[in-house]
Amino acid sequence: MILRFAQDDDQTRMNFAHLEEFLKSIGEKPFRLKQVRHAVFTELVSNWNGATTLSKPLRDQLTATIPFTSLELVRESKSSRGDTIKAMFKLADGNMIETVLMRHDRDRNTVCVSSQAGCAMKCAFCATGKLGFKRNLTTEEIVDQVMHFARYLGKEQKRVSNIVVMGMGEPMANYENMIGALRFLNAEETLNISARKMTVSTCGIVPGILRLADEPMQLNLAISLHAPTEEIRSQIMPVNKAYPLEKLMAAVHEYVAKTNRKVLFEYVMLEGVNDTPACAVALAKLMNHPLFQVNLIKYHSTGVFTPTEEQHRLQFKAKLEDLGCVVTHRVTFGEDIDAACGQLANKNMPHPVSPSSS
Repeated sequence: MILRFAQDDDQTRMNFAHLEEFLKSIGEKPFRLKQVRHAVFTELVSNWNGATTLSKPLRDQLTATIPFTSLELVRESKSSRGDTIKAMFKLADGNMIETVLMRHDRDRNTVCVSSQAGCAMKCAFCATGKLGFKRNLTTEEIVDQVMHFARYLGKEQKRVSNIVVMGMGEPMANYENMIGALRFLNAEETLNISARKMTVSTCGIVPGILRLADEPMQLNLAISLHAPTEEIRSQIMPVNKAYPLEKLMAAVHEYVAKTNRKVLFEYVMLEGVNDTPACAVALAKLMNHPLFQVNLIKYHSTGVFTPTEEQHRLQFKAKLEDLGCVVTHRVTFGEDIDAACGQLANKNMPHPVSPSSS
């Protein structure tokens, strides 16, 4: 996709600067850039040939010179309810990523994007962590995931309304490219998606949380907490050894003090691990802030733990509410196509790819 990046990346193949230089080099006038932007982000054309406001020779030159997208669609899967679509993409180097569109009631359409190919965090309950880390995605590759579904929805005269960076990878470990993509998608001349409808989720990378606190964009922060004590969290989330719960919560409090924005704490419920009455009490103590909200999540089994039964989850929720917490229970999207929380793992990947050192 045509981008103006905050920084260059040696894996980036095109951006507005490159395009502008190319158009100038072949003698095109400055207004051509505006025509291209309108075709891509307003008309949502699927390729250069679709940009019919441009001449056929120019479209042919663009097709031959500048790739329209950095992603190759390998397959798409739709949930039985029809409210979730998962896309598997092949990157230029052969690595694979997955992206999910969740279609809510009314006109809310959320794209869950990946920020890395694979993940280094190794959370015990997450299928993506089993893949290991391949590499960071470029800003272009992150944006192109959203653009794919923007074009899909555009055929129905609908638009992407929300973005959650909750797909494959740890966003804070790819901060520059992740934040560059969100800035780009927030811009009026692109998709103009409100920053308040963008959410960045982290497993607890403290430096990233502190950087996000200083961002001028009013982004939402979600913390993958999943345990209320140092002992339990260290058992299921290795990141807790580098950034223990005490440091994590201190960073979150600093974030709230600077931004005055609500923080969502994600909590996957694992039977006999983090769903006991004692865990509820410990969690309520951590959530002792008016801008903290707990989001309980059904564990979509990856074969390691047992999901907490629904009735038990509801009892846990009621206990937290009795203790003064603001609590929601996440609606599951796409479990039947391995598109739900923690399930993205490139299943049935056509070509296995070796880890990259980049």
